[in-house]
Amino acid sequence: MPRLAANLSMMYAEHPFLERFAAAARDGFQGVEFLFPYDHPAAEIRARLDSHGLAQALFNAPPGDWAGGERGIAALPGREDEFRRGLDRALEYAMALGNRSLHVMAGLVPAAQDRAAHRQVYLRNLELAARLAATAGVTILIEPINPRDMPGYFLTRQDEAQAIRAEVGADNLRVQFDCYHCQIVEGDLAVKLRRDMPGIGHIQIAGVPDRHEPDLGELNYPYLLALVDALGYTGWIGCEYRPVGDTTAGLGWASPYLAGGGR
Repeated sequence: MPRLAANLSMMYAEHPFLERFAAAARDGFQGVEFLFPYDHPAAEIRARLDSHGLAQALFNAPPGDWAGGERGIAALPGREDEFRRGLDRALEYAMALGNRSLHVMAGLVPAAQDRAAHRQVYLRNLELAARLAATAGVTILIEPINPRDMPGYFLTRQDEAQAIRAEVGADNLRVQFDCYHCQIVEGDLAVKLRRDMPGIGHIQIAGVPDRHEPDLGELNYPYLLALVDALGYTGWIGCEYRPVGDTTAGLGWASPYLAGGGR
């Protein structure tokens, strides 16, 4: 049975962030994820997780100047010291929240720049991240992101992400398989899930093309979720979508998978 985690950066936007934990638990979610925890003390978030019986499934390492348009710094030359400091901070939060998966964003790389140089920086930073995370029992994740939503993002394809994972060679480096991004860039999701499952550390879902509820759009999620089960995946499946309206009202698609059938 798929284990769904509500993405609190996108879902339950009708509530202030710290109230979204309670809303997710009321609807039957047993896990949550979000982009970043750093605007709140770890103890505040942990209290809400514990109070509502929720597991923290995933968040991102500091991405640079997010408000200024940056989308990660792991593949950006000259930012290595900043990357290390951000990683240390992320691991502190991960340990406080009981979080075992940390997404490290690569960053935006203009087409005119030397991709090989950026790739070498990326590999070195991922080697460092995996080594430091291993001592905390944390898995580092990298995620291909589609260029329609995030033009210029360094990593866009599943095969490239798996090749980087293999080159780094760390047991705790895995690929975050976002069905929404993969469908936009490559399609053929079932084949890629079968091919890459040993290297996948986290899965996310959303409707395509509009990133709304998973039952809206061109993907057959009952089939894909059954396939993921059949392939032996036991990790979290993050619901990283923007609800069309009220989050709870749009959860009919998830009721077979939520505790108590959802609300």
